[in-house]
Amino acid sequence: MKKKEKYLYYLNELSDYKVDDKYADVRDWVVKDATMRPIGTVTNLLVNKISERVVYLDVEVEPSIIDAKHDPYKGPANSEVREFINEKGENHIIIPIGLVDINMAEEYVFTEEIDHKTFAETKRIRRDTPIVRDYENAVLDSYGRRYVHTPANRKADAAEGTDEVVRESRMDKIKDRHSIGEYRDDDSFDKNFKAGTQQRSNENDRDQAYDEQAEREFYGRSEFDDSRFHRKKE
Repeated sequence: MKKKEKYLYYLNELSDYKVDDKYADVRDWVVKDATMRPIGTVTNLLVNKISERVVYLDVEVEPSIIDAKHDPYKGPANSEVREFINEKGENHIIIPIGLVDINMAEEYVFTEEIDHKTFAETKRIRRDTPIVRDYENAVLDSYGRRYVHTPANRKADAAEGTDEVVRESRMDKIKDRHSIGEYRDDDSFDKNFKAGTQQRSNENDRDQAYDEQAEREFYGRSEFDDSRFHRKKE
């Protein structure tokens, strides 16, 4: 059976990669939650080699995240999915680049939607741990619940009712910032991909092409929209 190629790397693993000058390099910047409470510091960046861009921030969390002692958020019971727990020595989390903004003047990263409790409930890892898709999905699922934990004073203008109603209202308000799960259009990729796959005749090449397409689709989600990290022209 053909082993699937690794596509996600820490930036310091790639000697021939560096942050493009048109992007903000946020390593060593503090990360703040929706209430401007510090939750950690960016120590590394995770790069998807297919799209050749940063898709996650690797964050060493503040002791307050660990001391909260919340169990990681767990989805519906599924015997085939390993249950995630936080263990001693695990003090890093990853944050999709599309779920945060940057303050260039004061050099910190912040999120308008995710609060301290949600970060505390997210599965942590040890520094430099290889990232697998199960962990990515667990993290995305955890952050996807951020609307439930939005502070009450920020829900005031939302419709009264269940958490689902509040969540839907919040989603409506951030449509222009790419809501979770949306896919960005990439016509150039579709054309190039179709043109390239027509020339492939080897089964291994087809498998490789499929893997690359799947990776592009996964990281084409709005959670990985890096447009807010582009440096503005002077």
